[in-house]
Amino acid sequence: MAIRDKLRKNAASVLQPGESIQSVFCAQTVSQYFSLISYWIIVLANAYRVVIVTDRRILVCRSGRLVQSQVKGVERELPRGTRIGDPSGLWWPCETLGGKLYIHRRFHKDVRAADAALYGVG
Repeated sequence: MAIRDKLRKNAASVLQPGESIQSVFCAQTVSQYFSLISYWIIVLANAYRVVIVTDRRILVCRSGRLVQSQVKGVERELPRGTRIGDPSGLWWPCETLGGKLYIHRRFHKDVRAADAALYGVG
């Protein structure tokens, strides 16, 4: 099963009745570039997050320390009118979701799709 399919399946537990997912992607709380100093910083300090963008709101959910596709509970809820931003680089530091999250390049298209859905583009 593909990562995005797992994320959508696991996100169902935090959705309201009738709410539909527009985009879903993973993020993490610590930059991978800290591994240049010590890999233990990543292992001990990092936590994964799953960002679920629905037609009503944006949810930042806790996930595991080792598995990024789990959805363990809602950490923050933001209004759907929040623009996430234009990602760039290998690890984009996103600060619009209520704290700094690092989003890998493989999920940049999901961030762009979430913002495009906000403005009815695409």
